[in-house]
Amino acid sequence: MKQTQDKARNLTMMMDEYELTMANAYFNDPTINNNTRVSFDVFYRKNPDGGGFAIFAGLQQVKDYLLNLHFTDEDIEYLRSVGHFTEDFLAYLKDFKFTGDVDAFPEGTIMYPNEPIITVTAPIIEAQLVETEILAQVNHQSLIATKASRIVRAAAGRAVSDFGARRAHNNDAAIYGARAAYIGGASGTATVSAGQYFNIPIGGTMAHSYVMYFTSDDNDYRTSELAAFRSFAKSYPNNCILLVDTYNVLKSGVPNAIKVFQEMKDAGIESKSYGIRIDSGDLAYLTKKARKMLDDAGFKDAKIIVSNSLDEYTITSILQQGGQVNSFGVGERLITAKSEPVFGAVYKLCAVTNAKTGETIPKIKISETVEKITNPGLKDVYRIKDESGRAVADLLAIKGETVDMSVEGGYRFVDPEQPWKSTHIFEGCTAELLQKPLIIKGEPACEDEDMQTIRARVQEQLSSSVWPEEQRFENPHKHYLDMTPAYYNMKMELLRNEDK
Repeated sequence: MKQTQDKARNLTMMMDEYELTMANAYFNDPTINNNTRVSFDVFYRKNPDGGGFAIFAGLQQVKDYLLNLHFTDEDIEYLRSVGHFTEDFLAYLKDFKFTGDVDAFPEGTIMYPNEPIITVTAPIIEAQLVETEILAQVNHQSLIATKASRIVRAAAGRAVSDFGARRAHNNDAAIYGARAAYIGGASGTATVSAGQYFNIPIGGTMAHSYVMYFTSDDNDYRTSELAAFRSFAKSYPNNCILLVDTYNVLKSGVPNAIKVFQEMKDAGIESKSYGIRIDSGDLAYLTKKARKMLDDAGFKDAKIIVSNSLDEYTITSILQQGGQVNSFGVGERLITAKSEPVFGAVYKLCAVTNAKTGETIPKIKISETVEKITNPGLKDVYRIKDESGRAVADLLAIKGETVDMSVEGGYRFVDPEQPWKSTHIFEGCTAELLQKPLIIKGEPACEDEDMQTIRARVQEQLSSSVWPEEQRFENPHKHYLDMTPAYYNMKMELLRNEDK
């Protein structure tokens, strides 16, 4: 199913004002050829939560946004009222559309710091105006996808569902967060609109209010809870998950659930899916006790689902303590990436094409903070894999440079952190080009991918190419970003020139 959320609105005005002020200045400067093509890289500098990698998400929304760029009459009138822009520039915006090229990693690609995950090449004004929305989509969805992957790995094969909509920062964060969580490995979401827009499996059970609504003649909560469970089971015999912590998990909730399961069994109802959910208390202790009670009653296939402020660390702790859990519902700490809620991708100019000569001139940002020095120029990014298919490093090369892993003696590269060493050689490796054309001359260059394809890409990489040592939560192995000798020398020459 093709997602539809972005199609309902025009996001062209979703930008920082300085994008427009710079564009206005470019347009009105007679020394600037506004058809000059420039290139910007999208990259990030640090993995969230001290992890070993991140997951690229949000590309489909970037593509939809770029292909739909246009300023309405209402937009132009608002910008006129601001008073910062010339009439000639506003007239230019009336016919504005994106005509550039975009290359990007496929969505769902495992990514690492300081490599260009998206490169936008377009006339200067077009390339400048799109910065904010591209970063907004990539930063949010990549953050949530990465957090979801950590939580799913902690669950060790147990299902994880997104329960976070009501704790998200708004409805867009809930919907796109659910999309990103699914890409990262979540089995589904409780957010109905996300299921509708993105064809994500949805699921849900009951809230405490359903149980609390019921009353009994004897005014005993255990009796009223049993009535609530019976009512729910009647409506959902094949998805009968009963919330057992409204009053007392072990003295009331689980015993009443067992009664209802027995009544269903006696009536010949063979439920496809049934069990309990616990949303509070000591989840490790309660699930162990509940599991024994269910098993002793003959319901060994009854599921136990837990929720309540879970993340990769609480899930790991619950399982290490012997918690008996079949699946997890994860809310606020997933949908907000609570432990580190900022991803930090940036959009930096890397090249300018001389409009007269056609020469591409690499550009570099230099800073006294070494981490903020950018990788200049148009470049190719390769994932280097050993004979077993594991990724040993990523490699930056000058755009179009030949990278031949079959050369005799192995392919020699430069580790930018240890450039003085001459022993860096890839032997018996293959090089996979990561960036693919997404948009060419303002037109789509590839078909949209469905959510299942994107999600499967993540799982395939985690199982076959990303080292287990990189997937540790604590002190993960560092993935190297190396350079071809030609690329390294080009970067060093730019730095030397700036230091003259």
